[in-house]
Amino acid sequence: MTDSWTPPPLGPTSTEEIYHWVEGGRLAPDDALRYLKALQDGPTRPAKPNPPRPRPPEPQAETPEDVLRDLDQLIGLTDIKRMVREIRAWVEIQALRENAGLATDPHMLHMVFSGAPGTGKTTVARILGRLFHALGVLAKGHLVEVERADLVGEYIGHTAQKTRDVIKRALGGVMFLDEAYALARGGEKDFGKEAIDTLVAAMENHRGEFLLILAGYPDEMGWLMASNPGLMSRFPIRLEFPNYGGHDLWLIAHQMVRQRDYLLSPEADANLLRILTDNEGYWHKNAGNARMVRNLLEYAIRRQAVRLLARHTPLTRHDLMLLTWQDFEGGF
Repeated sequence: MTDSWTPPPLGPTSTEEIYHWVEGGRLAPDDALRYLKALQDGPTRPAKPNPPRPRPPEPQAETPEDVLRDLDQLIGLTDIKRMVREIRAWVEIQALRENAGLATDPHMLHMVFSGAPGTGKTTVARILGRLFHALGVLAKGHLVEVERADLVGEYIGHTAQKTRDVIKRALGGVMFLDEAYALARGGEKDFGKEAIDTLVAAMENHRGEFLLILAGYPDEMGWLMASNPGLMSRFPIRLEFPNYGGHDLWLIAHQMVRQRDYLLSPEADANLLRILTDNEGYWHKNAGNARMVRNLLEYAIRRQAVRLLARHTPLTRHDLMLLTWQDFEGGF
């Protein structure tokens, strides 16, 4: 007798019927025992299906206000922030005009960023991608960072294909070309000109599908725009990123210190502010920016590590966090 036996659908359905069937010779005793056990066990219940797993909540779509709050967290860049808000307002009003059946201007939002390294160009480019995605202008809003080596090939035809491949990756988002002036340095016979021509063609063929930002030093970017008449009209928005002032550099230092779970001693804080403000305007053209502050902070952190290990005593949480002026000295 097996536990998995199931009575046929046309067999006896009660104890009385089983007895009558046995007496009448319609049911063998062994089969009668199976029927009786099946009646005692009751009908086989199907296993309960596992309850469906709750789906994780879908992330809320980012709004333009969310993006602009992140923009406002950046130190300085007052004119840049104002211009970004103007661009946002223009995009939204154009959408309202279109819904009202009024004439609208096409979205020609390709830009030129001029400024030294470390002045916030890449950060603002990333924020613009997110903003245009939130506004429905860009399908994805991602950032693709490239430079000359990513576009220029080694033989005729190679450059155009490399450039088209990069453009394909940037569709739906922002293509950020740093030190863009390097494409035009080689003259007419240089393959950089082929990359420029391919970019110009893509701006027409993929109008509205991606945002191209050319970035570099102010003088060199002016020279690049003048070297190709077709570029000037295709980049209606030009943003200038000035070097940070001494007080802004001090605020950036505080922001970086907090992000890394460190503290400045009162002496380090006061001397840092004094040196940054006293030397404002005298830094090398590549020095007066956030990268200089980050390098200085990393120098101090390394010096702090050497200082703490030399103590050979138990270290507290405060010890591990505190940066003294001794840690910064020599870093300038």
